[in-house]
Amino acid sequence: MLTANEIRDSFVKFFESKGHQIVPSAPMVIKDDPTLMFTNAGMNQFKDIILGNHPAKYRRVTDSQKCLRVSGKHNDLEEVGHDTYHHTMFEMLGNWSFGDYFKKEAISWAYEYLVNVLKLDPKDLYVTVFEGSPSEGISRDDEAAGYWGQFFPEDHIINGNKHDNFWEMGDTGPCGPCSEIHIDSRSEEEKAAVPGRELVNKDHPQVIEIWNLVFMQYNRKADGSLEPLPAKVIDTGMGFERLVRTLQGKTSNYDTDVFQPIIKVIGDLSGKKYGDDEKVDIAMRVVADHIRTIAFSTTDGQLPSNAKAGYVIRRILRRAVRYAYTFLGQKQAFMYKLVPVLIENMGGAYPELKAQQALIEKVMKEEEESFLRTLETGIRLLEKTMNEAKAAGKTEISGVDAFTLYDTFGFPFDLTELILRENGLTADVKGFEAEMQKQKERARNAAAVETGDWVTLKEGETTFVGYDYTEYETSILRYRQVKQKNQTLYQIVLSDTPFYAESGGQVGDTGVLVSEFETIDIIDTKKENNLPIHITKKLPEHLDAPMMACVDTDKRAACAANHSCTHLLDEALRQVLGTHVEQKGSLVTPDSLRFDFSHFQKVTPEQLREVEHLVNAKIRENVPLTEYRNLPIEKARELGAIALFGEKYGDEVRVVQFGSSIEFCGGTHVSATGKIGMVKIISESSVAAGVRRIEAVTGAKVEEMFDTVQDTLSDLKALFNNAPDLKAAISKYIDENAGLKKQVEEFMKEKEASVKNKLIEGAKDINGVKVIKTVLPMPADAVKNIAFQLKGQFTENLFVVIGSVFDNKPLLTVTMSEDQVKAGLNAGQLVREAAKLIQGGGGGQPHFATAGGKNPDGLSAAVDKVIELAGF
Repeated sequence: MLTANEIRDSFVKFFESKGHQIVPSAPMVIKDDPTLMFTNAGMNQFKDIILGNHPAKYRRVTDSQKCLRVSGKHNDLEEVGHDTYHHTMFEMLGNWSFGDYFKKEAISWAYEYLVNVLKLDPKDLYVTVFEGSPSEGISRDDEAAGYWGQFFPEDHIINGNKHDNFWEMGDTGPCGPCSEIHIDSRSEEEKAAVPGRELVNKDHPQVIEIWNLVFMQYNRKADGSLEPLPAKVIDTGMGFERLVRTLQGKTSNYDTDVFQPIIKVIGDLSGKKYGDDEKVDIAMRVVADHIRTIAFSTTDGQLPSNAKAGYVIRRILRRAVRYAYTFLGQKQAFMYKLVPVLIENMGGAYPELKAQQALIEKVMKEEEESFLRTLETGIRLLEKTMNEAKAAGKTEISGVDAFTLYDTFGFPFDLTELILRENGLTADVKGFEAEMQKQKERARNAAAVETGDWVTLKEGETTFVGYDYTEYETSILRYRQVKQKNQTLYQIVLSDTPFYAESGGQVGDTGVLVSEFETIDIIDTKKENNLPIHITKKLPEHLDAPMMACVDTDKRAACAANHSCTHLLDEALRQVLGTHVEQKGSLVTPDSLRFDFSHFQKVTPEQLREVEHLVNAKIRENVPLTEYRNLPIEKARELGAIALFGEKYGDEVRVVQFGSSIEFCGGTHVSATGKIGMVKIISESSVAAGVRRIEAVTGAKVEEMFDTVQDTLSDLKALFNNAPDLKAAISKYIDENAGLKKQVEEFMKEKEASVKNKLIEGAKDINGVKVIKTVLPMPADAVKNIAFQLKGQFTENLFVVIGSVFDNKPLLTVTMSEDQVKAGLNAGQLVREAAKLIQGGGGGQPHFATAGGKNPDGLSAAVDKVIELAGF
């Protein structure tokens, strides 16, 4: 029986024999495509080729791609663990043709690999073809059906609808019909009773799709119409986990050697056995699946957080923790203990896992512990809500309460329902769903983008010249209109551009497009599917006129200084803290820089100063930039260039070197380190478990910072009569202030004792109760002390009401002995009612309560009102 690793290898080797180039998997986390957070299909890394933005280096390509599907139309999260074949993170085996072969070869090679190489029985295979769409003028895909007919009888070739058999990249863009290959893994008796063709695409757990062959032959325009693609594309994707299950003769993906080693360790750690209890089995499957997602996303640089992609990863991790907490009895962090077995099984194919093991375990452990605390908080809040519902005679808690637990405290709704059921209660599901829908609408409206079709003025590809020029003659290739948040913008593609498009943490350039007729501001430059896009608020009136593209050089120079400084910081941090330091993210703007790096404890002030001194020494050396463009990646590695985990590098790369600092980088940089001027670190903080963040400024911003510090020192010296030793002068004043404060406290104690004695002397005896009432010009703390001293001195038959004013703020204070409380008096109720006379409110305990207000003139009346309400 083939192992999972052998199956993965056999696929790429088969297509290599058919002239395909084997390429590595792209990162699962996507950084430079605003339309996607995660790689959710094998074709994502080839989008720029498919869209025609970039030429294909290889016409035929094959790989195994790590993917993640948890949001959008590919949202399988809630099925994961409950069935046998859905996953969050999965591998997609694929082969591509960019304007080379098409349907005939794709179909014949798919059959050859499955039947001749893997020895699957063709009687168990069924294929689908697109049935056509008369409304769009698309006929049935008879071409594909004809090729399949060479291998399968007619009853194994099934017509499929648009949902299943017409693939689209998005609302616009490349699309086309597809053919799915399904396998029937049922017993012979079941196959005899019901033909497999009747169960295709019917969600039967044993009749599942394993391979999809997409034939991209159209382009979908914004108005919905279709036009033929000039270069047709083959894009196939086969679910690796499903293929392994089929070849290993299992009925569940989780029974294969992809997941079983992980599930065994889960059982060892939890004391549970897989296969004994369905709920326990589901929990084990959830954890086994989710551990892979969290580990791979962490290696690709995406840590759990509360925003965007980080929120998705945090949600997946918390789902796993919740299942382990509820069904596996895991009240302490334990998922991080599964990382070694994951690496043992997948580290060969994906060595980045082993390289990042310490970080993965640290991130996972801290996130687990954090959410376990959240679960405990949520359970307490839910218990309070349940008690209130029972007290009111209700059997259902509101959807709003359930949603608040979910949205504000991260408490899963299904766990809320589970706990409610155990306590004989239910939740208003419709109310919860309504609140969820409102939130989705808010998010959808905030993110809604209306994109027009590209209007092509001339054919061609963009050439980036920004490493050498900040001004360059150019022309417009194409443009389109984009509407978002009630704002209309235009995206322009230029033939040649000196504008750096936002990527690698560096913000995009701004500047102008100048022709003899007009000047157009470029407010930002972004990259979409590897295409530099220039964003403007209006279009040039003369679109075909020759233009000069001019970068804002001041902003560019400031960005370059900050970007080069991040390289020097990276090297200095490794020298001071150790070689475990790796970049985990950066942000380079004209005003400042931000650098995230792996490190498991706070960087001390002494270490930060050492880092700063090392970088500034390198700046003073004025080390010149050595730049390598289009360097073969192996040569770059031989140079010792540092590559970032989670980045996709091609066969040729750009390397930036400042002396001993050598890194892969596509950003803009200074020509020599002296142009950075100086660096000053302004903060160091934690971003996530095992990741620290440094923020710093360079050049003129350092001068501005020093000016501010100097001005502050001058102002401070002036406050202390320009004392030559400012530190000594401040220390003296602090000591004197502490002494004066102590004297004031002693004076206040004496005054409190004096006031207390006078109040006792003036007390009235009413029906055997010592009643004290007064109005004092004293602060609240002093009044509270007096009240408590009186209560401590007279443990029976005491009733005190004090009105006080301090800083023109009235306060009503009531206290009494416990026997008066037992007799029916309640200080909280009394002050709430009397506080109306000072335009305020308050409350407290039955024996002691206070109320503040806005009207000092009503204080005497409020005191009298308390006496009246108490019946004295």
